[in-house]
Amino acid sequence: MQRVAFGPLADIGCQAVMELAVPILPTQDLAAAKAFYVSGLGFQVTFEASQDGRTGLLGVKRGTIELTLDCPMDGHGRNACVSLRVDDADAYYREWSAKVAVLRAPHDEEWGARTFDLHDPSGNTIFVMGPVLGNNN
Repeated sequence: MQRVAFGPLADIGCQAVMELAVPILPTQDLAAAKAFYVSGLGFQVTFEASQDGRTGLLGVKRGTIELTLDCPMDGHGRNACVSLRVDDADAYYREWSAKVAVLRAPHDEEWGARTFDLHDPSGNTIFVMGPVLGNNN
């Protein structure tokens, strides 16, 4: 496996294995998406490539979760869905439902996960999935 230095790691002489899948979600308005993901969901901006603030690319990260938002994302499907695996779905629900609209409260799935979901301003589904915890109501 070849190691490649890139970004801030290259600046300090480190090499990293490039093995990470980062979903690219279409958005209709980069500024609205930025407000939703950063102010609403607590993500940090990792990069922004936009001349007008409304079109271009935006990278966001929270912990080990990374997303790229693209406006306009011509030639690709709409109504995308991304699944976020977290340690505690209820904790994310409590935090996020206080700031943005959530489609439904967390519930235990028959296949062994605790889930809830929400839509971003462009209609992409954010499906949050964590382990079933013993004291869920």
